[in-house]
Amino acid sequence: MAKTGHASVNSRNMIRDRDPADRIFHALVLILSILCFIVILYPLWFVVIASISNSDMVNRGEVVFLPKDIRFYGFQQIFQDSRIMVGYRNTLLYVVGGTILNMIVTMPAAYALSRPDFKPRNIIMLYFVFTMYFSGGLVPTYMQINQIGLINTPWILLIMVLINTYNLIIARTFIQNTIPNDLYESASLDGCSHFRFFLSIVLPLSKAIISVEILYYAVFHWNDYFNALIYTSNNSIQPLQMVLRRILLQNEAFANGNGGVQGGYAQSSADQVKYAVIIVSTVPILCVYPFIQKYFEKGVMIGAVKG
Repeated sequence: MAKTGHASVNSRNMIRDRDPADRIFHALVLILSILCFIVILYPLWFVVIASISNSDMVNRGEVVFLPKDIRFYGFQQIFQDSRIMVGYRNTLLYVVGGTILNMIVTMPAAYALSRPDFKPRNIIMLYFVFTMYFSGGLVPTYMQINQIGLINTPWILLIMVLINTYNLIIARTFIQNTIPNDLYESASLDGCSHFRFFLSIVLPLSKAIISVEILYYAVFHWNDYFNALIYTSNNSIQPLQMVLRRILLQNEAFANGNGGVQGGYAQSSADQVKYAVIIVSTVPILCVYPFIQKYFEKGVMIGAVKG
């Protein structure tokens, strides 16, 4: 009976696939998907070929699909310049340290707010959600940070966004809908405390959402330049994105450059350096995503859709 039913399902699928309307629909979906893929991929590919091509040829529009007059001048200057390497070091420090601090705060808070026996959880959650729509403003925030002595310190880039409300909501929803309260009641009968339950049961069962949270926070710290722009002026503690910003917006590639703007390269050389810096600043975070893609999709679906 099982084989017969399976065969009938396959036959119905084959009949449906032979339907001309279905074939046209599938063909259109395939074509649209390919076009979307090309639209997304080509800008990335152009940055790659422009970073190793003659900048004059790029500006004249001669570089379209393949690199021309290949040269690695931009990458050579990037890895020879101390400011780029210092910025890279600072960014890695902020990404690793900041993400660890984010997770230390977010996951316990999400667990506490998911507990039905924690009576003020709805009121506290309301305060968190309120910050998503209203804030004190840039000037009061700057004055407060200056008053506590965090201006021009690396700590401001580590703790400025110690917890993200959206990430907190996702983690809380995941724990609330995935880990049943009966599990804690069973553990508490054996003398398990909330702290032990959180470390021994909640965290191991929350690997999917932890991966999502780590990715969200790491990408934020990697791309964050606004906080560095507002609260820091010391080049020794500024992240890579600030160096990238100066190159892209001010055309100042490096302090020992020749020609063009004082302290920078000639326009033809500066363009090649710009494209090279874009690659250097984006490739690391792109390389991380494939390793946690399955957890990312699963965690987002469970944390954001359920409940």
